[in-house]
Parts: sequence; structure tokens; C-alpha cells
Amino acid sequence: MADAEGFTLRVAPSDEGTRLDMFVSAYLEDCSRSYATRLIGQGLIQVNGDERKSGYRLKPGDLVTGTMPSPAPLPFSPEPIPLNIFFEDDQIIVLDKPAGLVVHPAPGHDTGTLVNALLHHCTDLSGIGGRRRPGIVHRLDKDTSGTLVVAKTAAAHAELSHQFKQRQVRKTYLALVIGNMTGSEGRIILPIGRHPRDRKRMATVSRRPREAETRWRVREHFNGCCLLELDLKTGRTHQIRVHCAAIHHPIIGDPVYGPKRRKYPTGAYGLSKAVAHILAGAQRQMLHAWRLACEHPISAEPLVFESAIPQDMQAVLDALRQAAAKNL
Repeated sequence: MADAEGFTLRVAPSDEGTRLDMFVSAYLEDCSRSYATRLIGQGLIQVNGDERKSGYRLKPGDLVTGTMPSPAPLPFSPEPIPLNIFFEDDQIIVLDKPAGLVVHPAPGHDTGTLVNALLHHCTDLSGIGGRRRPGIVHRLDKDTSGTLVVAKTAAAHAELSHQFKQRQVRKTYLALVIGNMTGSEGRIILPIGRHPRDRKRMATVSRRPREAETRWRVREHFNGCCLLELDLKTGRTHQIRVHCAAIHHPIIGDPVYGPKRRKYPTGAYGLSKAVAHILAGAQRQMLHAWRLACEHPISAEPLVFESAIPQDMQAVLDALRQAAAKNL
């Protein structure tokens, strides 16, 4: 057999009664149920050290262990793209993703992505977590900046995926939104799913919605907009962008969920001409993954990383503060 990477998964109470093949495919990214069934049939996956059938119903506390055969070579090429790395050891990399960088290759973005950069930086990363998303445990939108953790081994990938699925990873964002929120903090609890007519968008009204919760706190008020600190209890696609737009406080600069052509008319939300002009200068959504807290996937050491507000977002905030000081 080719070289393989081992993984260990502990069954949580919420997974009681789940079929073994479904459990494995859910926790190992890019591992389909049929592929999990094949590995189980080959004896490459065990429960508490014993071989089980694919339909075995798991119990809380069961220990699922196994090995994943090394994948075929990736169809993407390493590229010497600079990375701003906060932390790195033999298991993980934590980095500061700039706005404008696509995380993983997709149609139209086969080069110039974070994956291409990682393949150059880590020569042994190939295929961990899937051929199209090696090492990727979570993602940030192209135009969202901030903290991102990447797995360097299959064991780290499986454990971090488990932490994300069990909502043990705390992700805190900063967002500049239109309008002033009512109150100083609150929660947005609205389901999110694929938009019923536009497959490129997400919406709170969908044929197959999934629960979603975002907690927010006002950090700073400006004239007609405010800076929010947001914690994700769930991690749905475009969650913060969709939730903020749903309560009529879209993120400044958001081309999908915000005002068309990013125009902010004076009079709306109490905006002055000066503030509307500042907001119109935002060239991307003013959303930043500020802090990420998790456990190290192998040592279980608590880890917390923070990313400074990027220059373009800081420039908008500074301009708003200057306008407020001059009462513009």
C-alpha cells in the first residue's frame, strides 16, 4: 500500500447512532460516503481497534481510527506567492490572508491562489484534506481578509475539522456596516441556504435552509454607520454578509449583498455627503477575520491569533473618525 496518513476521531454525543461510513465522510473533507465504505471494507478504518461494517451505529465515546492512502498528485502547481505567517510547526500553519487572494482553486482561478502558495511553501502538503483543497480546513471569501489556519498533516486536518464541526473554534470578525445598530449588542438568528434563483448567492429564504447564528457587538459609532465585532456560532457560507444585509445593515463595500454599484445616497441612514463619499471609496467588503481561537490539533494547547486591521479598511475608519471630529 502507498504511504498513508493516520487519523483519530472521537464520537460526540450529538453523533450517537450515526452510521460509521456517514460519520467518516462527514468529518474527513473530500471523503465521499462511497470512498469511506471502501476504506472500511479494506479494514483501513476501525472502531475502538476493531473492524466494523459500514452500517455500524456509533456510540458516544467511540474512537474511530484509520489511515487514508496518499492521494494522487495534485493538478495544481506550486507558486512562490508570499505568505504572512503568524505561526507554524510540523502540524499547522496560521496565516494572515490578504483581501483579493482566493483560498483554493476553482473554475477561473486555477493559479494565484492560497493553495498554490501553500504547495510552494510546504512541499509535503499535497492532497491532505482533498486534491482540490489540500490542507484547507475553513475558508475566507476572496475579498475578506484575516486569520486562517491550515493543516499540514492528515491527523491535524481531521482534528481541526472536528473542532470546526463541533463549534469549538471561535472566529471573531470586524465589519463596517451601514446604519447605526439599535442597542449595543445582540444576536441574528436566521437560517441560511442557497438563494432560490441565484445559485451564486446565499439567502435567509431558501429551499434547503440551515440554522445560523451571528452574535454582534458595537465597537464604534460613526455618522450613519458603525464598526461591529461579530462572533459566529455557526459557519455558513457568506454568513456575516447575509445576516447583516438581512437586518438592513449590509457591510460597506459588499458588491453582492450591499447597495448596487456600492452607492450610498445621502439622506439614507443619516449619511452626510462627506460620509457617503468615504464609504463609496471602499473597494471591497469591509470584513476582516480579526481573531481565531482553537486548540492545537495534536498537543491540545489553547491557541489564539489576531490579525491587525488591513491598511485599506483602516484608511476608511480613519477617514470616518476625521469626518466625525469635524462634524461632517
